[in-house]
Amino acid sequence: MQGSLLPVLVILAVVAQERLAGGLEHKSYDYTKYHTMDEISAWMDQIEKENPDVVSSMMYGQTYEKRNIKLLKIGFNSTTPKKAVWMDCGIHAREWIAPAFCQHFVKEILGSYKTDSKVNTLFKNLDFYITPVLNMDGYIYSWKDNTTRLWRKSRSPGPENCTCFGTDLNRNFYANWGMVGISRNCCSEIYNGPTALSEPEAKAVTDFLGAHQNQMLCYFTIHSYGQLILVPYGHPNISAPNYDELMEVGLAAAKAIKAVHGKSYKVGTSPDVLYANSGSSRDFARLIGIPYSFTFELRDEGQHGFILPENQIQPTCQEAYQGAMSIINYVHDKNFKSAAITVTATLWTTLTALWISSTSVF
Repeated sequence: MQGSLLPVLVILAVVAQERLAGGLEHKSYDYTKYHTMDEISAWMDQIEKENPDVVSSMMYGQTYEKRNIKLLKIGFNSTTPKKAVWMDCGIHAREWIAPAFCQHFVKEILGSYKTDSKVNTLFKNLDFYITPVLNMDGYIYSWKDNTTRLWRKSRSPGPENCTCFGTDLNRNFYANWGMVGISRNCCSEIYNGPTALSEPEAKAVTDFLGAHQNQMLCYFTIHSYGQLILVPYGHPNISAPNYDELMEVGLAAAKAIKAVHGKSYKVGTSPDVLYANSGSSRDFARLIGIPYSFTFELRDEGQHGFILPENQIQPTCQEAYQGAMSIINYVHDKNFKSAAITVTATLWTTLTALWISSTSVF
């Protein structure tokens, strides 16, 4: 009996040692649970370590409390700049399902690019820039205790003579800033800050997008709750120049979402299906010329609200993944298949001209 147990004990000892060394950490990471900021940061490091050929990390700013804002850049290496897709999660601290989705999205694309030819093509032609938690200070504060669980804003102090903390980062971008759907009361959950881009988190995203403006094809910002896909703009009197196309693409994504677990997502501008707002990151992205810009408001419709049970993490992420991929595939195919058709047509025209030229000689 003791002899037969020896090999098992040796294997267990090796497994334990590898876990301590981080070798099996990714396999024990639970994507069906909410994770602290420390856990998410360690996960990001592990993802980069385990996928060096397709994953790198970039620090592109600091929060008010001097935490480094990092993203994962995912895609095949290229000697020339590639077109890109942006995704940020956790701009509002209490929306825990959003960072959970960013992690799920990363897991799914990394788990399929070697076997799924479509995802492999996406990796060749696109880079994915993914920020799992943008509002790191607020997210950490929302984990402090039950009294802080529903914290929404950043953690910067209010202006002079204000005892409240925080700015709504999704009202702080330079996109019709301060016009509608905001509050000048620094204690309000939708306080838009003393000035546009007063918050370092909003400034970091703005600077990064500005530096990569010509590369960005698609912008996702992930929120909860409401089961919505929102297109620009948040102002009721301003429409995106490609509004009809955005609606068409959004409705196709909602259809893809519903096919997974039967959940219905409404599609429209914020004033049409939610409420008017200004200074959002989605609107800023469209305003600077990123053609496809969407806000996903994940589950649910109010039964649990921001306190979405952990048993809904996986189904929520599964359906949202299909919705996001529906949009990404559309954007990719429009940009790269049309380009391929143009090249092919040009090639055939050239070959035909050469053939005619050669036959006329004889």
